[in-house]
Formats: sequence, structure tokens, C-alpha cells
Amino acid sequence: MMISQYAYFALSSHRVSAAEITARLGIEPDEISVRGSRHANPARPASHRWKVVCRRPGLTVDDQISQILDRLFAHAERLGELAAELESLDGGPGASMLQVVRVFEHPDGEEEDLTTPVEGLEKLPGQHQLLGWHLDARVLEFLRLTRAELDVDEYAYG
Repeated sequence: MMISQYAYFALSSHRVSAAEITARLGIEPDEISVRGSRHANPARPASHRWKVVCRRPGLTVDDQISQILDRLFAHAERLGELAAELESLDGGPGASMLQVVRVFEHPDGEEEDLTTPVEGLEKLPGQHQLLGWHLDARVLEFLRLTRAELDVDEYAYG
């Protein structure tokens, strides 16, 4: 089985641009989306989005999230304050999100490693090294401070 995965933290708004979010935070994003840049009616993407992303292959979801938090945890309270402001301006929750995306059988994904025993035990097919993850206390605190929702999407390629 081949798996491709990545994680990101995003702030989104229908009214406030990613450039303005960057200016307010003083933190450069890895990626941005501009509302309506692909289609004007209905607007798609539906919101402006400011993102810090980890797409590094070979890392577990835990490690990808950890890399994001290493960059952002010191700013978590400011991120949460801005998320609350964006929610107020846009009239609803959901301005802040931690997203995990996993794609099974993606041709650019990472192959399952059956050659490396785990604690002396033989690995069997279907026990891909990237499967499974958890949220530790630091991640839960970050989610709380930033008012972030956790969204996990898993897809089959094709």
C-alpha cells in the first residue's frame, strides 16, 4: 500500500485576506488561497486561507503536526485571538483549523516498509509505518488556544 499524507494549520476568512492575516500576525505562511480565485460565482475557494504546512514525506502524522506546532505554538494565543475576530467578522465558527490529509494508493506515496522488524517482530502487510497517530497534551492545548477545529480527511487515489 502506498500512502501520501500532509498536515497544515490554517486561518480562514470570507472577508480578511491572507495578506492581511500575515500582516496582523507577522508570520509568513507556507501557502495561501485567495477567495474566488478559481471561480467568481459561487466563490471557490470559498474563503481566503493562510496556511502553515508540513508535507515532508516519511514523517508520521504526529511528527508532521509536531513540526507545525514547533513553528506556531509560541504564537498560539495570538492565533486564537485573531481566529475569534475572524469568526466574529464572518458570523460563525471555523476560522481556525488543524487539517490532516491522507491519500491511500497515491502513486507518489510512501511504500509500506516490510523489511524492518519492530521490536524483533516480523512486519506483516497492512501494518504501514505511517498508519496510526495520536494527539498529545501539547497538541490539545494548541487546539484550545487557537480555537482550532481538527479535520481529518482520508481518500483513496483514483
